[in-house]
Amino acid sequence: MVDSVYRIRSLGVAAEGLPDQYADGEAARVWQLYIGDTRSRTAEYKAWLLGLLRQHGCQRVLDVACGTGVDSIMLVEEGFSVTSVDASDKMLKYALKERWNRRREPAFDNWVIEEANWMTLDKDVPQPEGGGFDAVICLGNSFAHLPDCRGDQSEHQLALRNIASMVRPGGLLVIDHRNYDHILSTGCAPPGKNIYYKSDLTKDIKTSVLMVNNKAHMVTLDYTVQLPDAGQAGAPRFSKFRLSYFPHCLASFTELLQAAFRGKCQHSILGDFKPYRPGQAYVPCYFIHVLKRTE
Repeated sequence: MVDSVYRIRSLGVAAEGLPDQYADGEAARVWQLYIGDTRSRTAEYKAWLLGLLRQHGCQRVLDVACGTGVDSIMLVEEGFSVTSVDASDKMLKYALKERWNRRREPAFDNWVIEEANWMTLDKDVPQPEGGGFDAVICLGNSFAHLPDCRGDQSEHQLALRNIASMVRPGGLLVIDHRNYDHILSTGCAPPGKNIYYKSDLTKDIKTSVLMVNNKAHMVTLDYTVQLPDAGQAGAPRFSKFRLSYFPHCLASFTELLQAAFRGKCQHSILGDFKPYRPGQAYVPCYFIHVLKRTE
């Protein structure tokens, strides 16, 4: 394991099975501070996602990386029928708490939240009657959490096949990743604020790239987040934690997605919610893939 020479995650994080990088609970808590209030999604992101789903007549949505529930809560509030899953029980507890606090609202009482693993997603999540969800979302650079333990991306291929299998014919998969092309070529993330979150507590994010046999194997981001109770007697001012990601480049990830659908899809790529053209002057922070299953 590379852990013997390079620590890939905060202490206390599980190292076996599908890695839960939030297993120590503290990282999950700080991550909640990083993303901000559950109602603090950027207006551009909210308008784009809601518009996309409604344009394609989507009602049943599966969030396969719901984390603390920030996207799912937004969708439930907007009238969608939502099933939310995540591999981290420490992250799910925030979503479960929100559902409990709002259980008297019919939409939240019907919100389905389950722990699930991408490697066994087809077994962990029952499909709706009629087969498949209208839309499956995997946003916030979530898929990049899955490492390439075998060095051949077989885990990535299996996970994406399972995710694609949850999409009904005519349905959508919306999945994203950071602009790792830029990170690998420059050693740092593109400039600009996070397109998803409005939190003002993030003070610094340091980027590191781990090379194995002259090939980019992992990107780590070291977050420094200001704590809201900073300044109180004895309270720490900042919290630091590290998360690791597999650096999916645009061309190779596009191929993985096409293979997951066996080529039977329409595929469009956006950069920060705008149509992306290779060679364009604007450098996006995120690439967003929208795939429509054709059969």
